[in-house]
Amino acid sequence: MSVSICVASGKGGVGKSTVTAGLGACLARLGHSVVIIDTDIGLRSQDALLSLENQVVYDLVDVASKDCRLDQALLSHPSIPGLSLLPASQFARVRSLEPDRLRKILKELLRTSDFVLVDCPAGVERGFRNVLNAGVDQAILVTTPDDISIRDAERAAQIMEAKHSARPRLIVNRLDNDLIRKGEMYSARTVADTLDLELLGEIPDDPAVYRAMLRHALFCDFDCEARRAVMRISARLCGEETPFPAYGSKKLPLFRRLFSSDLKEVLPLGSH
Repeated sequence: MSVSICVASGKGGVGKSTVTAGLGACLARLGHSVVIIDTDIGLRSQDALLSLENQVVYDLVDVASKDCRLDQALLSHPSIPGLSLLPASQFARVRSLEPDRLRKILKELLRTSDFVLVDCPAGVERGFRNVLNAGVDQAILVTTPDDISIRDAERAAQIMEAKHSARPRLIVNRLDNDLIRKGEMYSARTVADTLDLELLGEIPDDPAVYRAMLRHALFCDFDCEARRAVMRISARLCGEETPFPAYGSKKLPLFRRLFSSDLKEVLPLGSH
């Protein structure tokens, strides 16, 4: 069964687009046909995350305006079979993409794809609402475990509910085991309970993600904890029951507890 899923965040900078790219790659490697639609008009990023920036000729707005065919704008990933991208326009404005036209594009893509992942613009303004008005099947909210991101995610969830969209499921990104154990960071389960949303996945703060980006590569190309976390989320999207690692809930092995360095205490200026 084909399904369209919007990936939103409320707040920018929480890793929503990186998570979307990772989900697309992992779902494709599980054998599914996947299309990622970048709807962040004017600030596209998926083409760079997937190393396809030099291949963009036509984009989402060109398709919506009927300046090209859908198949002319779709970019197939060269090393991940089954993964394609419909890039956003870098120079158009949000009003160039009407929800009715986006709805038609979604329907056309769902005829040939198992998953259509819609990378929403950050925030809760017109671009985000256009995606909701296009009638996606499911929704995912990505947040980090801090009060500002949680508050913005709550607002995004409220708007989804007001528009009678599917209640989103939650991915909590950039979790730190040590900070959670020390009580300085919320656990993923605490965030999900606070927002009253189903927890779809939790992703650790993994330096491999940024190192991969510096190499113009996707973190899912490397054997790292973030990749394993996104693979678990992808399996859940496919209906599999996959256990949660519950970052921060387990004690470190004795060797690591004895020899790991303590977190440096954060003190206000002038308190030394």
